[in-house]
Amino acid sequence: MATLDELASRLAEDTLKAMDQTGQDRLYMEVAGVLAASSQSLEEAFLTEMRVRMSERTARQFLNRKIAEAQPKAPPQASPPKAN
Repeated sequence: MATLDELASRLAEDTLKAMDQTGQDRLYMEVAGVLAASSQSLEEAFLTEMRVRMSERTARQFLNRKIAEAQPKAPPQASPPKAN
C-alpha cells in the first residue's frame, strides 16, 4: 500500500498549496469527489491525509498564539528628548 499512501500524501500537499493560493478552503472536497468516481481507496487515503494536515495546521496556529501570548511584553521605549 505504499503507492496508495504516497499518492494520497502528494495529492494532499498539492491540494493544500492550491487551497492557499486560491482561497478555496473546501477545494479538497472537490478533489475527493473526483477521486470517488474512480478509486474509493485513494479517496479515503487522500481525505485522511487532508484531515491530518489541516488538523496539524490548526494546532500549530493555536500553539504559536499561546507561545506569543506567553512572551513577556516589552515595555514601551521612552522617546528621546527633543533638541531645542
